[in-house]
Amino acid sequence: MKIAFIHYHLKTGGVTSVLKQQTEAIRDVCDVLVLAGEVPDTSFPFDTVEIPGLAYDKEGVKAHEPEKAAEAVTEAIFSKWKHGCDILHVHNSMLAKNKNFLKILKRLQKHGIRLFLQIHDFAEDGRPLAYFPDEYVSDCHYGVINSRDYNILLKSGLKKEGLHHIPNTVNFFDFGHKDTTPENLILYPVRAIRRKNIGEAILLSLFFRNNETLGITQPPNSPADITPYNDWKDYVKENHLNVMFEAGVKRDFEGLVQSSKFVITTSISEGFGFSFLEPWTAKKMLWGRNISDICCDFERNRVQLNHLYTQLNVPLQWITINRFYEKWKSCVLQACERFDYRISEECIRKAFDSLTKHGLIDFALLDEAFQKQIISRILSDNKEAHTLIRLNPYLSTPGDVSDNASLIQNNMSAVRSNYNQAEYKKNLMDIYSRIVRDSVSQRIDKNILLSQFFNLEEFSLLKWGDYVG
Repeated sequence: MKIAFIHYHLKTGGVTSVLKQQTEAIRDVCDVLVLAGEVPDTSFPFDTVEIPGLAYDKEGVKAHEPEKAAEAVTEAIFSKWKHGCDILHVHNSMLAKNKNFLKILKRLQKHGIRLFLQIHDFAEDGRPLAYFPDEYVSDCHYGVINSRDYNILLKSGLKKEGLHHIPNTVNFFDFGHKDTTPENLILYPVRAIRRKNIGEAILLSLFFRNNETLGITQPPNSPADITPYNDWKDYVKENHLNVMFEAGVKRDFEGLVQSSKFVITTSISEGFGFSFLEPWTAKKMLWGRNISDICCDFERNRVQLNHLYTQLNVPLQWITINRFYEKWKSCVLQACERFDYRISEECIRKAFDSLTKHGLIDFALLDEAFQKQIISRILSDNKEAHTLIRLNPYLSTPGDVSDNASLIQNNMSAVRSNYNQAEYKKNLMDIYSRIVRDSVSQRIDKNILLSQFFNLEEFSLLKWGDYVG
């Protein structure tokens, strides 16, 4: 089978890692070509063609004509294979990182090229600046990395025969690779963007029992995340907290994980959710926040995650409730405007009443300014820490369950059995066979799609709001 892949770039990152895993998985049964807007300085292990018209838009640089970009893709494919490819496997086509990307794909479709569009992220999931005004590509096969997105796209108009669940494979840790540096470290292995809820990780560190240091591995890349990240660094320094930023910049990642006591996650938004799987393969305990609609896939595959919490409740009286409501409501209305989405005042008020019932609010719904108020309150009055423990009993035993060793062994085994390359290859080749065999007539209803993500009872300022310091 002849498979061509497309992505905006081949820089280091999550989607590029998945693309590499896919090409590695099928290399002995498929002929592969990789097309990208930007290629890495180092060599890629497959035939690679750079097509600038596929790259991210750049401010001040004129975009390439979609017709010319489509012609360049077609020429590259037919230069390698006389009769073209069986499938053009496209990654993340629903993010408007290149404003002409959908136009390019639709032109390729008219040239008779069979498309498989694999979605890792949705602009509708709190990313309005990456939202396409155009209709998404119709009459082609789609793939998603979790069952939440699968069910959302079914509700949005896609058909089971044209929609495929393709969970990622997991890289297992090498136990022959040791970092012998002794550290009293609890690790949050993450690139510290806002959705990773860094403030909550810092809050958890106040409850560590043996003076451990919280290690956050990587800084953000995007300009929108750098300012809040630097502000957290300043806050930690001013308050003399046991937090180490950029712990993984000069340290080997595998060794860093293996030298840590355990691993935490406080993220409020994930595509696949590697952070819920990878630590177990390093024989490390994972503790922190459960994202229910992501973790349900793993739990169906015997990965036990019920020791993770789904909320971290704080008293509403600890923040200025009227100010929070106005900021939250303003954020909702701004998101509606950006997505051209309508919602009634009554729905907004009812949702707010629901998420603040019992006089409590989930810490993850607050923005950085409110989160700092909570942390500062605990730092100034140790009795308030006991209040949080009463509301969230798990805070009294961070990283502990009744039988850590048994849980780690069970989850390591489940991850190895279900997320290995052999299983991944089998699933991917089965999907390719169905795509070649079955043409589909289907389209995505964008209004329904947006409504599925626009859940006000989980509406976090971290995810949907602009940073204001």
